[in-house]
Amino acid sequence: MMAGATTTVAVYSLGGTIAMTTDPRTGGVVPALSAQDLLAAVPGLDHRGIHLRVQDFRRVPGASLTLDDLTELSEAIDKDLDGGDIDGAVITQGTDTIEETAFFLDLHHSRDQPLIVTGAMRNPTMAGPDGPANLYAAVLAAAEPQLRGAGALVLLNDEIHAARHVRKTHSTSPAAFTSPGTGPLGRVAEDRVRLTTPLPRRHSVVLPPSRDARVGLYTVSLGDDGTLLHAWDGQCDGLVVAAFGVGHVPQPLVEALGELASRIPVVLASRIGNGPVLTGTYSFPGSEKDLIGRGLIPADHLGPYQARLLLHALLAQDADRSAITNAFATFAE
Repeated sequence: MMAGATTTVAVYSLGGTIAMTTDPRTGGVVPALSAQDLLAAVPGLDHRGIHLRVQDFRRVPGASLTLDDLTELSEAIDKDLDGGDIDGAVITQGTDTIEETAFFLDLHHSRDQPLIVTGAMRNPTMAGPDGPANLYAAVLAAAEPQLRGAGALVLLNDEIHAARHVRKTHSTSPAAFTSPGTGPLGRVAEDRVRLTTPLPRRHSVVLPPSRDARVGLYTVSLGDDGTLLHAWDGQCDGLVVAAFGVGHVPQPLVEALGELASRIPVVLASRIGNGPVLTGTYSFPGSEKDLIGRGLIPADHLGPYQARLLLHALLAQDADRSAITNAFATFAE
């Protein structure tokens, strides 16, 4: 432990671009760096008076993380926070799935300590890798008293985003993460967290899973005749439909969706990822009003990826249709 340390932050490394280096066999980059390797590359962090507890939790690309990995991570964080001597936590991982990891952790996190999820868009072999700066800012944010009670947050490019609103909106830019419709909660500048909006409202914590559940995600597209939709029938416990616009689907899907919704929970989200699913404006066959009348559950502002995670968490707790509908309505508040 560092002399004079006044704050403790736990760091969990999952792999991803931030931890990648060149594989001599292929010439491409792979996740190989440890959490200690990552922290050693961050200048100035050892002078911040922050004690770091470091754990190599996984070493995989972000695309290969699983719900089981995140469940184990959430449980490990809870166990570590039980001691009461950790002020916040940082999770480093691949950016492909950061928005999903953050939302998953937020669903299951009941404590005041903030969880800061970060990563990198430029791997350490590139000119100007952003991993060290992102990790530096994430550690400062995790130790920041202003963020207590904020739940899980995403921090890249010095911007702090709420798990509920953040989206990855560019495939390569260091400024890839945005919060459409709301903007970031704040930024890190001159080694300080500067909030620009109030902290997000917290929702009821979802308990750990008590059973396995499979939730499908079906994205509607132009000319969709519903043939592929039938492939989900009998293959999942719940389904999220990423619909057009405010919650519309082609008319050929209407009957099949109604039949599915009579057997399993079907959540209606928008594939846009910015703005709400409406509930009572349009009334043609395949409109949001028509589909909700057939039993589909509106996701409101939740994007399809977040809606899938919430539905999965509820089904894994054996929630019935009424509880699921109420949970999605609560997220709309």
